[in-house]
Amino acid sequence: MRSRFLAVAAVCALALAGCSKPQEDKAFGEKVRAYLLEHPEVIQEAIGKLQDKQIAQAREQYKAAIVANRQALERDPRDFVANPNGKITVTEFYDYRCAHCINAAPKVLDLIKANPDIRFVFKELPIFGAESDRAARAAIAVKAKGGDYVGLYQAFMSARPLNDGVIDATLRKNGIEPAAIDTPEANRQLADIQKLASKLGVEGTPAFVVGDRLIPGEDIDALKAGIAAARNGGKS
Repeated sequence: MRSRFLAVAAVCALALAGCSKPQEDKAFGEKVRAYLLEHPEVIQEAIGKLQDKQIAQAREQYKAAIVANRQALERDPRDFVANPNGKITVTEFYDYRCAHCINAAPKVLDLIKANPDIRFVFKELPIFGAESDRAARAAIAVKAKGGDYVGLYQAFMSARPLNDGVIDATLRKNGIEPAAIDTPEANRQLADIQKLASKLGVEGTPAFVVGDRLIPGEDIDALKAGIAAARNGGKS
């Protein structure tokens, strides 16, 4: 193990070299090259350690961003919240036309129903074009009116396909005319969510935040693990 460490250190030293004599540099470089050709697993080991370090750094960056934006993330009164009296907050960024969001939606609703201590915040993050944007605006209008937001969420996530007809029918069911959803308030809310997602490093949907953890993708097992850690005071 020590020889591997020295080899990796030698590679780094070679990369930073520049003050020694050319002949010495060449001889040193040839020795390092020969060792690495004989022991290529050293390179893989070094890459693995670098990746581990990068992952740890990314987690710390996510954590710092979450802490700095906690209020906007969890307590924006414009967002719909299921189980508002729950003690553990989970936030989801999603798009109604995102295949992974659609797959996760029934599991999300089951999680909310089975765990009244989970306060679940819904964040509209339309990234798949005009229909996604229109669906998000419809959801904002239904929430503002005090309509059936969960029913809308279920209808939009299960629609095949989600189109203007489905959106309009859902709006009218909630007593809202389709033309009424394009408002300055909706513009501001969607812009604020986009900015928040950018600050947190959210690069796609779905993305969940629980405690100080950002969980990208349709990883319900990781979400459940994050919830369990939150129940345990943040410890895994």
